[in-house]
Amino acid sequence: MGPRFFVGGNFKMNGTQAFLKNLIDNLNTKQFDKDVEVVIAPPSLYLDQCRKQANKEIGVAAQNAFNASSGAYTGEISPEQLKDLGIEWVILGHSERREIFKESDEFVALKVAFALKSSIKVIACIGEKLEERESGKTFEVVTRQLQAIAKEVNDWTNVVIAYEPVWAIGTGKVATPQQAQEVHEYIRKWLKENVSEATAENTRIIYGGSVNASNSAELAKQQDINGFLVGGASLKPEFVNIVNARI
Repeated sequence: MGPRFFVGGNFKMNGTQAFLKNLIDNLNTKQFDKDVEVVIAPPSLYLDQCRKQANKEIGVAAQNAFNASSGAYTGEISPEQLKDLGIEWVILGHSERREIFKESDEFVALKVAFALKSSIKVIACIGEKLEERESGKTFEVVTRQLQAIAKEVNDWTNVVIAYEPVWAIGTGKVATPQQAQEVHEYIRKWLKENVSEATAENTRIIYGGSVNASNSAELAKQQDINGFLVGGASLKPEFVNIVNARI
């Protein structure tokens, strides 16, 4: 019996008050697999609304947070502020943050460490770009990203690792279950050798990258895939099918 299956829904920069109210009304009525932890990540403007409305069994995550409690950081939000709203999770290091907003491995690692220190749990994203995969650098890239985090974090209890091959995010290209499993297995081995055996056994390594209702069941069967970080499909009714992929 591995670690508890985890399915996150990253809404990205999508949604309005009315749309999200409707979406959560719908989620609140659904029967989810009891063995799955479900967490949704709306845009920060709507965190409070979503946390107040969603059933307590549904976790809520921010999509980003800064590595300070307060201060002169215009446009940022802090883990302390998330806690104030009853938000328990944050997504950090998403490839869109790394790519578009130029967040470095080191910066992501500092934010991961600070969030954990502030008692916010972290979905830490790693993954390679298409040219990196094609030039055989996948393991090298995920190692570099993991190493940066390991330099700042000793206790991984409240970390979920999301492996998201950048070439599969929103492109409709999905890593085959075998491709995903191969990297997940590598990440687990890396944790065992560089952090601890217990961390390797207990850390959830989830897959992200064009996950939908039709491919989730096959991916979920892989030994080292402990869940999903779902993008576009989390805004659709099929999110429930993905959560229940193992039933």
